[in-house]
Amino acid sequence: MNKIDKDLLEQISNLHGVPQGSFNIRKNGQALKRKSTSEIEILPKPDKSGIDIIVKPNVKNRSVHIPVIITVGGFNDLVYNDFYIGENAEVSIIAGCGIHNSANETSQHDGIHSFHLEKGCKVKYIEKHLGLGKEGVGKILNPTTNIVMEESSEFEMETYQLGGVTYSNRITKAKIKDNAKLLVTEKILTTNTQTAITHFTANLVGKNASVNIVSRSVAKDNSKQKFISNVIGNNECFGHVECDGIILNNAVIESTPKIVAKDVNASLVHEAAIGKIAGEQITKLMTLGLNKDEAEELIIKGFLK
Repeated sequence: MNKIDKDLLEQISNLHGVPQGSFNIRKNGQALKRKSTSEIEILPKPDKSGIDIIVKPNVKNRSVHIPVIITVGGFNDLVYNDFYIGENAEVSIIAGCGIHNSANETSQHDGIHSFHLEKGCKVKYIEKHLGLGKEGVGKILNPTTNIVMEESSEFEMETYQLGGVTYSNRITKAKIKDNAKLLVTEKILTTNTQTAITHFTANLVGKNASVNIVSRSVAKDNSKQKFISNVIGNNECFGHVECDGIILNNAVIESTPKIVAKDVNASLVHEAAIGKIAGEQITKLMTLGLNKDEAEELIIKGFLK
């Protein structure tokens, strides 16, 4: 791996070398390195691009890394990854994609991840996206996440768009059964003329199923963001959606939270707040020796932390 590879991997997956345990590192459409263990097996798909990640039942306190990097221009990558999480297993999955494009042609990665969670398992899923390289050149990332949660399973998803991504269409769909819990935290930064679109659909089909979606975003310059969520309560359940955004310059953030109750015992809540950075916050930081731009950046980092 060269310096660009290592820098991308460090920023999207906190890797400083070859990780322990199971992992699959993908570069420019090919597996760069791959390793399975007796507890977590990674198998290439025989009929299309992608892998199957199989976590055995009752596995505890294990992690698997599956980052993707693209370092060339004019490259389109489509990958299908399926995760099979065994009963009562507990695992962390660190994914993410980084594009470093210094050419004149757009590069794009579309990742379709499908999670199959068995009864009583717990998954923490972290996905970071980043675009680097030549300014104004296309760096497109379109992640799709499909989640099916069996009884009493738990799925915690942290998803970040760290900057530099010219366009993204982020789709997450979940089917949540009895006593299962889904927690999603999304943090997005757009600048220049970038566009980010987020679609969340959570279908609460089980009794005492729950979902909590929190989206925080910052849009600067002439960038645009759109947040769309749809939480459907089909049983005695709980759903909460919160969307908070900060806009600067001529940016635009649009939020469309939707809740649908199909059971008298469904409890569903949505909240949305979008505004600019308060002048008094900037003034206070400037009294400490920061200039206006530094003060804004500090506030943004704290908001997206």
